[in-house]
Amino acid sequence: MKIKHFLIVVFTIFGLQSAIYGQQDKELFTIYLVRHSEKQISPKNPPLSKCGKLRAASLNKFFENVNLKAIYSTDYIRTKSTAQPTATNKKKKIKLYNPRKLSDFAKLLIEHKEDALVVGHSNTTGVLAGLLINQKIEAFDESIYNRIYQIVFYKNTGRLHLLQSSFVCDK
Repeated sequence: MKIKHFLIVVFTIFGLQSAIYGQQDKELFTIYLVRHSEKQISPKNPPLSKCGKLRAASLNKFFENVNLKAIYSTDYIRTKSTAQPTATNKKKKIKLYNPRKLSDFAKLLIEHKEDALVVGHSNTTGVLAGLLINQKIEAFDESIYNRIYQIVFYKNTGRLHLLQSSFVCDK
C-alpha cells in the first residue's frame, strides 16, 4: 500500500512539472500596455513632467516582480522615458515600434509569445489592446494616465484585464 501511495505522489509531482514546463513552452504569456506618463506642455516632442517622472518610477515598482522579456516604446522622448526605469531595472533594451503600423506590431507581439511591456499613447494603447484580442477598442481621453491593459494569452487567444494604477501625483 505504501508503494502505491508513493507512486501516486511521484506521478503527481511529474504531472505538475509538466504543467509548469508547458507554460514555459510559450503557451502562456502576458502583454502589458500603458500610455506614456504625464508630459511637459510646450515642445513638439516633450519630455516627462515632474509628475510623469514619478509615475514612470511608480510603473517600475508595479512591474518589479513581473518577469518581462521585452519592453517596447514608440520613438518619442515621453514614451521612452516612461519605459526607461523599468528597462533599467530589468536590464533590457527598449525596442522601438511604429505606432502607425499597429496591426503589424500586434501580429509581431503574438508571434514572439513573450511577456512584454508596451508603452504607447492615448490614441494607440487601447486600439492596440483591441487588435490583440480581436475587438474594437477606441482611443481614450488625453487626461487619462492610470490605465494598465493586461492581456493574458493562452494558445494564441488573449483575454483582456483593465487595471487601474493607484498612483496619484500631488506635485
